[in-house]
Amino acid sequence: MTFHLHGNILTASGIASNNRGKSNSNIANLHKFKWKQRKTYTRISSEAIRWALRYYWQEMGYAVYRFWDANEQKYIEQDSHDPDKYIDDDVMGYLELEATKKEVNDSSKSKNKTKKSPQKPIQRTGVLKVTSAVSLLPYFGDVTFNARAGEKDETSLYGSEYHATRYQYGFSLTPKRLVKTSRILQILDGLISLYEVGGNHSRFLYDFAAESLIFRWTHDVCPRILYSFDEDSQGNISVPDLVWNLQTQNIAPHELWIGGRIAESLSDTEAHTFVRIEEMVEHLKRVITEDLELENNDESANSTS
Repeated sequence: MTFHLHGNILTASGIASNNRGKSNSNIANLHKFKWKQRKTYTRISSEAIRWALRYYWQEMGYAVYRFWDANEQKYIEQDSHDPDKYIDDDVMGYLELEATKKEVNDSSKSKNKTKKSPQKPIQRTGVLKVTSAVSLLPYFGDVTFNARAGEKDETSLYGSEYHATRYQYGFSLTPKRLVKTSRILQILDGLISLYEVGGNHSRFLYDFAAESLIFRWTHDVCPRILYSFDEDSQGNISVPDLVWNLQTQNIAPHELWIGGRIAESLSDTEAHTFVRIEEMVEHLKRVITEDLELENNDESANSTS
């Protein structure tokens, strides 16, 4: 049977802001939407999380198709996609439309009306699916204001919305769809080591590393654990939906690896619980390696081309 890995990750509490240095107004806005009880919550896009994961692999020395030049603030792309060579091509997929664009341009210039078979775009569907990160607490409209130094005008006063909260996000993947199945191990390493995701633009810093996490290694294609975390008015973290799924046997406890602060409250279950996150992930990696019969062919770091 096919194995699937699902996960739900909770960050530590911090002050998130979204100052990219670019705005259509004097206010740098957070991304907001209506969520529980139709209250306003903030979100961080899945693309921002994927960017951070790719950048982690780059910093660890793995070969990536899209290399971020931090000094020039731009991407350096390789000559061609190669999911066997580049970990981001394999895990995240790609869509190359240059062939179809060239065909459209050539056909518009040509007077020959002979129809040609359209070229298909070069593409690969991403194996790793990532949700948006959603704040645990509602947003109450906090804004900080400041003024630009030097000569003042109508644009001198500016503000940034900020949100004191934790964020939770989820992911799902089917490792057999990877060109190199062993890359599931690098995915796990990256997901617990993300940085420069929410609020890290310009002068703001938000620690996006995992404080609590729930992973499910299963034959069930449905995650059933996404957005499991809740926070009460006293700041206590709980997972009522997960507890319900365990009590009703919708999820088998032996499929769960639970790490970090939340593990203490679930230690009486039959799930694999670890207070130390790195220990939990290493234990899960050993189980995955055995279940998938992975050979000792993990990519080595410092393989960037």
